[in-house]
This record gives sequence, structure tokens and C-alpha cells, in this order.
Amino acid sequence: MLQTFKDLFDTMFAPAAGGPAHCEEHTLQLATAVLLVEVMRADVEIDPAERAEVLSALRDKFKLSDDEAAQLVELAHQTSLASSDFFQFTSKINEAFDMEDKIRMVEHLWRVAYADGVLTAHENHLMRRVSDLLHVPHGAYISAKMRAKQALRAE
Repeated sequence: MLQTFKDLFDTMFAPAAGGPAHCEEHTLQLATAVLLVEVMRADVEIDPAERAEVLSALRDKFKLSDDEAAQLVELAHQTSLASSDFFQFTSKINEAFDMEDKIRMVEHLWRVAYADGVLTAHENHLMRRVSDLLHVPHGAYISAKMRAKQALRAE
């Protein structure tokens, strides 16, 4: 089943030129989406505001259309259910993102966590774990958390 979703992903996001660089981009998109979806799934139910934050983050980071982002979220959700750890995803992000991009990603993850108005202990723990795997310094992690909280209050 997971292979079917990966085939769908590869077909939908197939680059015109092909090649390994495009395959790496797809892998990076999926890795990023899985982490966002994991935060979305961290509490008891998925709130529409959390899903909207995930879609917004993917559209902004990867310049995806609404349909592409929605399909990527579905693939990420299925991949997330079949995965047992985060390292396979964070390692791809660590290879491709510089520290500024990783901090921005942590801020997007916080936006997802705060989107429903409630930060659960599980969400907080997940955020710390993912941030550690991304090698984001604690001060930058806290700053990203505060920026996300303020941004959602302003909306």
C-alpha cells in the first residue's frame, strides 16, 4: 500500500526533465510533509486549522498548488502511519536544509501545534524531539515557538 502511494506521488510530481535531483526534491517534500503531519496527528483529533497550517507550510516552502499540497499531505499521512521513527525524515532534511531553513521549519511545526488553540504534552514532546533531530539549538527552538505563537495570535 505504501508503495502505491509512493508511485502516485512520483507520478503526480514527476519532473519534466527527470533525474536524481528531482527525485531528491520529492523525497525532501515527503520528509517535510511527514513531520508536519506527525505534529498534526499528535493530539486526539485533527483540527481543520492544523490541516490548513500544514497545507500552507507546504505551499510556501515548495511552491505547490493546492491540489499538489493536499495530495502530498495524504501521502505523508500514509507514510507516517507506516513509519516507526523520525530519523529517516530528519536525516533528509538535515542534508538539504541550512540552519535557517530548519529553524523556519520548526516555526511551521509550532504553528501546526498551536493551530487548534491547545498545546498538548505530546505535541510539546514531539516538537522537542524533532527539533533535537534537526540539530536546532535550544534558543532558536524557543524563539521559533514564540514567533509561531505570536503569529497565530495576530491572525
